[in-house]
Amino acid sequence: METIGSIIYLKEGSQKLMIINRGPIVEIENQKYMFDYSACKYPIGVAEDEIYYFNEENIDSVIFKGYSDQDEVRFQELFDNMKQNLDSEIQRGEVTQQ
Repeated sequence: METIGSIIYLKEGSQKLMIINRGPIVEIENQKYMFDYSACKYPIGVAEDEIYYFNEENIDSVIFKGYSDQDEVRFQELFDNMKQNLDSEIQRGEVTQQ
């Protein structure tokens, strides 16, 4: 799992993205979905309506790894547990190419 602040390329992507969140839950057509990450364009930052949601398997390469410490290790353990015990109303999001 990548850390907050990591800079990545997505598969089929040409824009660097910076991870800003893990485990975002978004509502799409009245259904809640959880993705592994959300990101913004790098170096631009967060722009309205330009947040990208994706999963670990969608990452092609990591250009820069964000900060990590003991809290990060513990978070990853808790996050993995949370993903395995998702509320039945929340589905795992899947990335579709547009």
